[in-house]
Amino acid sequence: MGSKPQSRVRLRPVDLARGHGLSTQAVRNYEEEGILPAAARTPHGYRTYTPLHALALTAFRALVPGHGHATATAVMRAVNEGAVDEALRIVDESHAQLLEDRRTLRAVEHALRGLESVPAAAPGRAVRFIGPLAKELGVRPATLRKWEQAGLVRPRRDPVTGYRVYDEADVRDARLAHQLRRGGYLLEQIAPLIDQVRTVGGTEPLEGAMRDWHDRLSARARAMLTGAAGLESYLRGREDNPGDGATDQGQPETAVGSSRA
Repeated sequence: MGSKPQSRVRLRPVDLARGHGLSTQAVRNYEEEGILPAAARTPHGYRTYTPLHALALTAFRALVPGHGHATATAVMRAVNEGAVDEALRIVDESHAQLLEDRRTLRAVEHALRGLESVPAAAPGRAVRFIGPLAKELGVRPATLRKWEQAGLVRPRRDPVTGYRVYDEADVRDARLAHQLRRGGYLLEQIAPLIDQVRTVGGTEPLEGAMRDWHDRLSARARAMLTGAAGLESYLRGREDNPGDGATDQGQPETAVGSSRA
């Protein structure tokens, strides 16, 4: 049995802030965003928080590294609105995205293993135009043009029509760029990797990037475990102290100090 937050204990904004290494303005902002339950007010208008608010703040800060600020905010808002099932659904979606990212990584690794076996297209051989290639990748033609500007693909121009023509090597580079973009890499990070692959004709330049990607996914997965523990503690705190928070507005009782909103 976990210990219950003492609902009669009152904390000033500065107490809550110092306990989490934040400013009092950050605490007020979190409350306004719905990350924290609404604070009670003394007859003089001062905010007072409880240990349950501290649990909420701890849970939010634990959720952010694994799920990101936007998702962590959505989870906390749902919980504070009493929609726990919705909060858990949001968490599930975030875990599903991590799984999809792992699948993407495997797909990139599979694509890299096949790079050396992709023969260069014969000069003048037309393979794709921009529209069909964009559709195949699930991106817009404008995206391919942006990749071209960044040096990720180098299509030639048809001498008669002026249309972009992508040979097999271009298609390979476009597929690799697409997978790396899905993995969170920026265009300026992808360009030198693809350029090195073109230059050395192998996958060695990407081995470090793949290891880094693996490490980031593992770190994210572990951060999600920490976030889950923080969220569970907050949910238990709410169950043990139903109605705690702003329901006793107007009771000055033992609030320490005087931090006005």
